[in-house]
Amino acid sequence: MPLAVSIRRLGIRRLAIRKLAFAALAAGALLSACSEGPPPVLTPPAPPPPAPPSVALSPKIVELASAYSFYMARTSGIQPDFADGEGVARSLKVGEAYEPNQLLRGAMAYAAVVALQDKAFVDGVRTYAVDPTQRRQVAYEILKDPAYAVGLPGSAGAAGLIQAALGAQGQQLYDKGKAVKQAAYDIQHQPWSKTDVAGRESRLADAKMLSQAVMTGDVSETARLQQATIGAASLGLSATPSAPPYTPTVIRGLAIAALAALGEAGDANVEQVLGLMSEPNVGTCMNMSKLNLFQCLAVARPHYEDVFCLGQHAMMDTGRCVIRAAGLPEPFEPRFVPSQASIDRGMGPKKPAPKKAKKKR
Repeated sequence: MPLAVSIRRLGIRRLAIRKLAFAALAAGALLSACSEGPPPVLTPPAPPPPAPPSVALSPKIVELASAYSFYMARTSGIQPDFADGEGVARSLKVGEAYEPNQLLRGAMAYAAVVALQDKAFVDGVRTYAVDPTQRRQVAYEILKDPAYAVGLPGSAGAAGLIQAALGAQGQQLYDKGKAVKQAAYDIQHQPWSKTDVAGRESRLADAKMLSQAVMTGDVSETARLQQATIGAASLGLSATPSAPPYTPTVIRGLAIAALAALGEAGDANVEQVLGLMSEPNVGTCMNMSKLNLFQCLAVARPHYEDVFCLGQHAMMDTGRCVIRAAGLPEPFEPRFVPSQASIDRGMGPKKPAPKKAKKKR
């Protein structure tokens, strides 16, 4: 047999052997796949839990805080250097321009903004915001009983900040009112101060109208408080932690701040948050301050008596109410002894009537 033919046959045999080997391997793989069943289905990893909501305080609450802060700062800025009746009238309009219930709600709203400055308190409350079920449960407990917030981590530090902030504002207003009240005596050597106020009836009506009007905050103050709420700015406050018991105003400030830290005090829940803002004790105090102011203005005649009404009732009495709201000791003030002329017009306690001599029988 020729050599070329032998080589050709040998190549054909090798090719056939290779094909048989490949076929065997394919068949083995097919049989193995059939015996093992279908390939496993890979399940995608579970999605991460949703991020907790951000710290949120409704703009309506921030506006209440701003209106309160603006009134306290503006009224505390009244200077006792009166030179004429027009200056007295302008200052009186500043001091009387607050609605008692709104001022109280504003103090609570401001207290909440202050509490949010305490990082330990915010971080402690935020631990309950991760789980949605737990977050809603804690918010429910706070709305049901604001005192629940006292038991949250970091509450003592936040309460100390609230007491220090409200107490300082109330004391400043009280001290400036005391200086204004002193001016009522100091200016009596100036002839203009002894002349009667023109339009006394309309002045009283204006005071009552201003006491019912809605208070508004300063735009820059509102922006500052809004930034402080979300941690973008600092109010520059510091205080030592304070242990309970706390006043209702401090407790409600803590409660609102806790709801904000949970992300449950935004616009969606603002009506529920507003429902927390009531406090009969301080509310009565502020209402009585206003009633005493109206009674004082109703009987005041010369300008120096208007200055007294401003210093005592619009400033000192209101400042005392804020100090009480903070839970700090109220300042002691010696009893005022009015002049006989003021007594005759009803501005102070009247002297007891002389006893009638008994008739001899």
